[in-house]
Formats: sequence, C-alpha cells, structure tokens
Amino acid sequence: MPEKNKEKFLLKDALFNATKVQKLAEEIKEVYAPFDVAAFSNEVLTAFPKLELKARMYHIRDMFKKYLPDDFVEATTILLDSLPCELDNTKSDDDFGDFIYAPHSEYVVAYGCCDVHLDFSLNALRAMTKRFSIEFSIRDFVNLYPKETLEMLEHCALSDNYHERRLASEGLRPKLPWAKKLTLDYAKACQHLEYLYDDNTRYVTRSVANHLNDISKIDAPLVIATLKRWENSQKQDSKEMTYIINHALRTLVKKGDVEALALLGYVQNPALKMSTLSLSSQAVKVGETLVLTVSIEAKEECQLLLDYVVHYRTKRGSTSQKVYKLKKCAFKKGERLTLVKKHPFKAQMSTRTLHAGEHKVELQINGTIVEEKSFHLEVE
Repeated sequence: MPEKNKEKFLLKDALFNATKVQKLAEEIKEVYAPFDVAAFSNEVLTAFPKLELKARMYHIRDMFKKYLPDDFVEATTILLDSLPCELDNTKSDDDFGDFIYAPHSEYVVAYGCCDVHLDFSLNALRAMTKRFSIEFSIRDFVNLYPKETLEMLEHCALSDNYHERRLASEGLRPKLPWAKKLTLDYAKACQHLEYLYDDNTRYVTRSVANHLNDISKIDAPLVIATLKRWENSQKQDSKEMTYIINHALRTLVKKGDVEALALLGYVQNPALKMSTLSLSSQAVKVGETLVLTVSIEAKEECQLLLDYVVHYRTKRGSTSQKVYKLKKCAFKKGERLTLVKKHPFKAQMSTRTLHAGEHKVELQINGTIVEEKSFHLEVE
C-alpha cells in the first residue's frame, strides 16, 4: 500500500535543490577564490520555498550578479570556467544536461544582450549549450540581433558537436513550448534546417521534425514541399527520413490534411467494401466508459490510418473536437478488421471540463470522416 505521508514529487525540487546549489557554488569557488559559497548558498536556498521552478532559475541568476564581479565579461568568464566538462559528444540522444546550469545562460541574456557584449555573449552561449541546452536563452538574441545570431547559429549547424547542431534548430522553432515568441520570419529560420535534416543523431533530427511540425501550423505547403525535397535527395537514411516525416506531419495528420497523408502513403477515399462505427450506448455518465466498435473490409490492397474524433460539448453549448488514434494498418484485398476501443469519460480531466448534452463521435479514415454517431453525456 502507498505511504499516506509520502511527499509529493515536485519537479522544481528535483532540478533545483540544496545539493545541486552547493555543487554549483563549489564549482565557482574552484575558479574564483573570493566567491562566498556559504553566503551564496544560504541566500539562494532561503528563497527557494516560496519560488516556483523558473523563479528559482532567475533567483540564482540574480545571485550571480550579487556575488560575482560587477564586470560582465569577468563574471561570465568565471561562470564559463566553472562549468563541468562538455557533454559526451559520442552519444546520439537523451543528453540534455543538468538544469542547474540554466541560470548561467540566463545571466548572459540579462546582462550581455547588448551591442558592447554581443560577440562575447554569443560565444559564451555557444560554449554553454554543450553543457546544458540554451534554446530559451538564445531567443532574446534572435529578436534583438537577428543577423549576428543567425550567423552564429549557422556555424552551430555546421559544428562537429551535436549539441550545437541541435541548438541551430531548437532555438529557432517558431512555436517552442514555454519559450519567448520569435519576431523572425519562420521561413528564414527554416533555412538552417537544410544543414541538419541528414544529421546522424536523433537528438538533432527530432528537433528538426519538431521544428517542421511547428511550421506546419502556420504554413503546411512549405512543410510538405520541404519533406518531399529532402526525401528525394536521399541524403538521409531511409528509416530516419521516415521518422522525420512522420514526426513532422503529426499535427497535419490529426487534421486530416490530404497532402500530408498522401506523403505518408495514405490515399484519400481508399477502396473499402464496408466501414461501420457502432457505440455501446446512446447515453453515458461521467465516470463511465463508452465502447466504440469499428468494422472495416477492404475491396483492394490499401494503407489505412484510422482515427476517431470526439466532439465535446462546451459550457456555451458549442462543440470542441479532439482526434484520437485508433490504428495504422495495411489491408489485403478482402481482408476484414474489427476494432474495439474503450473511451473513458473521467470525472477529473486535466485537459477539459465535461458538460452534459449531446456529443458526437466520428470515424476518420485517411483524413476523411466516413461515419458519425451521437450519444448523450450525463453529468450528475
């Protein structure tokens, strides 16, 4: 049985805690003898209980300003010299670095994003990203100094270090989650991906695919054309290219974009003898589960992408839809398939509030709605 008094896991405590702050302070002390480890650590940790994750990062940044020399170049050089060894460049993925080093790049943003320190700051960020990813910090420089920052990121894209190469994509993503919005034209930023799509590390190609997925929400034709050109170039391994295409098109696939689906091998209106959708009940209560049964029979050999769409009733009486994945499958002529999917209506949902009234479920095949059923949701 779980312990009743077991402490709740908090990400902010895992990333910023006494042990890591002490380690950080001792690393600085090793390269800068006047650094007051005890006072710095005490002032940082005293504030932690009332601070959330990002606020803790900014607080450490501000304590750097207080306990390091006033001169920006001198202080930043100390931070650079105190950093641990570069992350292992022989790996190919999952090597993000330790979050305790995020305040270093935030210090550069806060005090070095200016004309007088621009070149020094960009070089400092480039060195820091080999210890901890700095895609959030670089965005201030992109917005204020686009020409110089893009030139630096182009050098990163051509680097032997895959952390630098990833930065050239990740730092320029137009819809990077939780990040400052870029004022730079997404198409101009996209040019850096031409150096990266044939990369041999998943850490980089995942970023490239996520970057294109961001753009797909703004300019789907550009993404489709780019992926077709990359695939035709045959510069990337076919298996990895397939991964990039699938990952880059995931938003367009959910929307049923015909061109995106065609690129993945799913033709519109495939030859089906039969496709039916049935529900276990015409009424379901919150806390219960609605069972969907889908039956399909193919006339000819075909590739099918099966989804179902739930239209939820909103507080104002309109509807909000969400696409759910069912199955990807290859059918032979005459082959038949029956799928059973349980869809729960939980009382506590983190993504939406459930409202009583008529709802709708649609069966979507290769991006096209082929059948729909209605049901009533009861909320007690």
